[in-house]
Amino acid sequence: MASASLQFFAFILALFGAFGDITATLLPNWKVNADVGSNIITAITQMQGLWMDCTWYSTGMFSCTLKYSVLSLPVYIQAARTTMVLSCILSAFGICITTVGMKCTKLGGDTDSKSHACFAGGVCFILAGIFGLVPTSWYTREIIASFLDQTIPESSKHEPGGAVYTGFISAGFLLIAGVIFCTSCFKKQQGAWIYPPKQHHFPSTEQESDAGYNLKDYV
Repeated sequence: MASASLQFFAFILALFGAFGDITATLLPNWKVNADVGSNIITAITQMQGLWMDCTWYSTGMFSCTLKYSVLSLPVYIQAARTTMVLSCILSAFGICITTVGMKCTKLGGDTDSKSHACFAGGVCFILAGIFGLVPTSWYTREIIASFLDQTIPESSKHEPGGAVYTGFISAGFLLIAGVIFCTSCFKKQQGAWIYPPKQHHFPSTEQESDAGYNLKDYV
């Protein structure tokens, strides 16, 4: 099993990853469109997220509109909603499980139970990282494809916003944390398979006494 300091480092990465996952899911700036007119007063910034669309004016006004209809949304936004929520749930489960299985805590029972808990938490982190990486990659691909499309006017083109970058970084943190937890448990189990505990067999005194008694009968 890995050292307590390495597990603690992985746990901190998982915390940052889970917090970033939740933040990226709720932020409205998955894609940003900055349309600046001839007058600075007419400058606006339009942001689109998974749950709402927001518009910020240079005058200081800020307005948001929630996306109530799910079926009217594009497929990649529906998939991003589902996978990001699953990523947040799995990362929360992973934090709870690894808290029990970490070497520096007094929870979880014996060493084998804590090792299994760490492995389960690591699997949750890896799945959370994958679920967070898929929607951000798909969303970025759609933004780039729309940006390079010559048939779309310049005013309707968007660029990746801060939420996309936050999702990428959070997914990387979760993947690294999951690999550390799973690898530590795998090394421990592999060592137990390669070097099995030696079993000492001591002859039974009763068998020796019985054998001696039988020999005397034949003398």
